[in-house]
Amino acid sequence: MADGSDSTLTAEQTAEQAPNGLVSGIKSFAAGHGGAKAVIEYVGKRGARIVLVGEDGTWADQFADDTVVARQACAKAGVTVENAWERELMDQMRPSNDLWRSMARRTMAR
Repeated sequence: MADGSDSTLTAEQTAEQAPNGLVSGIKSFAAGHGGAKAVIEYVGKRGARIVLVGEDGTWADQFADDTVVARQACAKAGVTVENAWERELMDQMRPSNDLWRSMARRTMAR
């Protein structure tokens, strides 16, 4: 296994449990959008970002303490975790009008 891989769990890592609020938030998103898939991104000291992509193209994110907790939360919520950003998953995402407006403001401000 490569150095830095998070697929090997130690006894200390498995002792952490996914918070119920995180699990219920993921379940709620999936139920409201016809199911969902997730991509987990390591974001340093902040922990891990769980990007949820609904079957209808809507997306949202949640934060967990680390990647292990993020994977546990997704498993408990019944959401499949993708190992990377595959083209099919990215094509499925539909940014909201609010997101487009905020991106335009950032570009105009430069």
